[in-house]
Amino acid sequence: MEITISDAKAQLTDLVRRAENGEEIVLTRHGNPIAIITPLTAKPTAEQKRRAIDAIRAAARTVPDDGVSAGRSQDFLYGDDGLPG
Repeated sequence: MEITISDAKAQLTDLVRRAENGEEIVLTRHGNPIAIITPLTAKPTAEQKRRAIDAIRAAARTVPDDGVSAGRSQDFLYGDDGLPG
């Protein structure tokens, strides 16, 4: 089940009860999934894991790409000899 955060506020007790019974509750903001309510005792299903990974990948795509990789972002601090410049 998907529900917006604003709608979930008024239904939190019911949503938690539904999650306790094994239903997955996906909270959305502006149509994008942002959180999942599941019972702590239940192990995530393959589908839940896939959804979580998809949500993380979607969030990662929103990070601006300035053309500098993380591995090379501090290269300007060091000279060609590898010592601080």
